[in-house]
Amino acid sequence: MSQSNQGKITALYCRLSQDDGLDGESNSIQNQKRILEQYAIDHRFPNIQFYVDDGYSGASFNRPDFQRMMSDMEDGKIGIIITKDLSRLGRNQLHTGLYIEERFPQFGVRYIAINDNVDTENAESNDLMPFKNLFNEWFVRDTSRKIRAVQRAKAQRGERLGTRAPYGYKKDENAKGKLIVDEEAAAVVRRIFALCAAGRGPSQIAKQLKAERVLCPVVYTYRKFGSGHTCLDLSQPYNWSNSTIANILENEAYLGNTVNMKFTTKSYKDKRYVQHPREECLVFEGTHPALITQEVWDIVQRVRQHKRRRTNMDEQNKYSGLVVCADCGSTMVLHRAHTMSASYNHFTCRTYKKEGAEVCTAHYIRECILDEVVLEGIRRVTAMAREHTQEFATYICDRQSAELRREIRKQETEFADLRKREAELEAIFKRLYEDSVLGRITTEQFQTLSASYVAEQEQLKTAIPQKAQAITKLKAMVSGADNFIARAKRYTDIQELTPELLRLFIQKIVVHEKDVKWSKHARQTVEIHYTDIGVVGNLNISQSA
Repeated sequence: MSQSNQGKITALYCRLSQDDGLDGESNSIQNQKRILEQYAIDHRFPNIQFYVDDGYSGASFNRPDFQRMMSDMEDGKIGIIITKDLSRLGRNQLHTGLYIEERFPQFGVRYIAINDNVDTENAESNDLMPFKNLFNEWFVRDTSRKIRAVQRAKAQRGERLGTRAPYGYKKDENAKGKLIVDEEAAAVVRRIFALCAAGRGPSQIAKQLKAERVLCPVVYTYRKFGSGHTCLDLSQPYNWSNSTIANILENEAYLGNTVNMKFTTKSYKDKRYVQHPREECLVFEGTHPALITQEVWDIVQRVRQHKRRRTNMDEQNKYSGLVVCADCGSTMVLHRAHTMSASYNHFTCRTYKKEGAEVCTAHYIRECILDEVVLEGIRRVTAMAREHTQEFATYICDRQSAELRREIRKQETEFADLRKREAELEAIFKRLYEDSVLGRITTEQFQTLSASYVAEQEQLKTAIPQKAQAITKLKAMVSGADNFIARAKRYTDIQELTPELLRLFIQKIVVHEKDVKWSKHARQTVEIHYTDIGVVGNLNISQSA
């Protein structure tokens, strides 16, 4: 042993991943410790200290105790590092070689891999080390490929890939992989969806559950089933977070569906999760009992889409995101003031409020007037759907088919434009590359000119599939008249407007400017777009100041 390493730590590094555990007892942490300790004693290495990472893959070097060991090395505390074999240090050949051949010598550290007969003080023992590292990386790559194949096979069969049951469910002890309802937690889930459908956002719901001392999911699961979680904090049992509520509201499992392949990792080296679009996921419907209905789910998703915000008067705007300007298409803002009675609450165009009359006009309409118009409209159209069901369905189907054809033509034109631009960019890149190769432009000029085109290409890669998908959905769309009629038959006595009722029947409300601006008695058109069926005639009203 060199004199420079005397008095320094002899670091005995142990690592075991879940995959390595399949190899049996020989790779266990306990055995690694025994082998390393005996080797250090036999060779009279001083100041033995263990560094252990249990359950960490060798593909990544972002391991807690490995990083602690590197920190001690950089502080000059470590003289020797010993592992059972090269694979315990890591299974990434490039990074493993970098540490052994550059990082360790940089800090004067001797490295030994016992079973592979590697010792950096003996140059001859290191000749085969690059090949051994390469085989170690092949192993982890092959293991990753096999695991991915098994997971995909399970996903394609509709088996649940998650190890934990979603909050509101528990594992069926009599049927592996199946879920059954946990009634106590299910009641909380249903309440969360009901509160959201009634107009409350995740932060409000979380605050209410916390005030009512309802156990948060991780604590509830731990107390009832003994199942731990990395986020478990027993000191705060009622700590509902906004993200927890949002995740529940967006989880299709509560519809009774199993959604597989929602996330993947980029590679066996990069463990960061990548979320897939829903159309790329594997969806299996009715795999377990649903906690909520499709109707409640649809209402909640529409509410969530609009990201409802509270007003300065701490009151919820029940129309949030639904009222839009007919001219600029922006959402309209609800104005309330402490000094005014509720009858003076009114909507104005957001663009007009922010940018002035040069861009758009106010489109002023009182909330109470809008309430009357919308309530009367819902009552009228639902009554028509109930009392003249066949005629109503025929009318909607005829009108809707014409609207769909126009929208499909519009979307197809936009799709053709995107594809044309994609071809143009490819031609531009070819010319730029030729100019660069032939020396007509410098490398810096090529990079500058191509940068904006690259960004546009990336946008097109996303926009083109999205547009194609939208066209496919439109072409496959059938009339929603039956759905609307079914809802109309359930709501026969509508007395007041609620956030839930609005999202159940209304897609959006388009407010036009008055025929004569600022006139107290001028006519103003309010266009109500009903969910599934669109516009059923325009409503021309005369409003008083």
